[in-house]
Amino acid sequence: MMVENNRILVDAQWVRSKLETGNIIVVDCRYNLMDREYGIREYQKGHIPGSYFLELETHLTGKKGQHTGRHPLPDPKEFSKTMNSMGLKDGVTVVAYDDEGSGSARLWWLLKYYGHEQVFILDGGIRSWIDAGYELSRETPDRTEGNFKPIIHNGMIVTLDQLKSGRDDLCIIDSRSPERYRGEIEPIDPVAGHIPGSLNIDYKSNLDENGRYLPKEILKKKFSGIEHEPVVYCGSGVTACVNIVAMSIAGREVLLYPGGWSQWVSYEDHPVATGE
Repeated sequence: MMVENNRILVDAQWVRSKLETGNIIVVDCRYNLMDREYGIREYQKGHIPGSYFLELETHLTGKKGQHTGRHPLPDPKEFSKTMNSMGLKDGVTVVAYDDEGSGSARLWWLLKYYGHEQVFILDGGIRSWIDAGYELSRETPDRTEGNFKPIIHNGMIVTLDQLKSGRDDLCIIDSRSPERYRGEIEPIDPVAGHIPGSLNIDYKSNLDENGRYLPKEILKKKFSGIEHEPVVYCGSGVTACVNIVAMSIAGREVLLYPGGWSQWVSYEDHPVATGE
């Protein structure tokens, strides 16, 4: 029942004990980019008792525009309204979970970005809850009233203009699959490839076969060769958050380019690289 890895990850037993004592908000963040109804459908089939459901496109994404990328950061007022409807207050612990890693990492990162520090990820997601022998529920918790007021930490991100400024103190990391990075396939965005000069660290490489993050010492060794300040991106700022979590476990500070590849290629004059 230990909270390990720089107090980012928690296990099912820890979550269950907190649910018994109260003062915790558990959030189901399951989603599928190819099936928007997947998350709510799975939530309705069964979820951790007392957990709320947040939908990626509606609750964890802001208003889209021509050059925002597919999942721009949510408006702080709208995000705080969402979190307050679940009773978020100072001193309340939030635990996020999903079934593949990135939905929970997105919520974890957003809460940090908007100033709520007491947030954790259920390591291994809903599978770890089931494997621990705990029951699922189909009941939806009542909405309540919180008083969360966002305080934006802009130092956690790199904007498109900052990325284009040519800073030589950054290590740009593409978090997508190797096939998408090399430009061999592109199932979502209109252009295949990657930002010139970026390295590829597939976000899935941070997780084991059970969807749990690799041990801290392995992650430290994995990222030890990154000399400059890492900036991670993906298609639209969601799966890149898994790399942020993994690097944070390893003790590294890391920035997010939220617009991602979808924002980069929305400008026809931006250079594109392919291959290794």
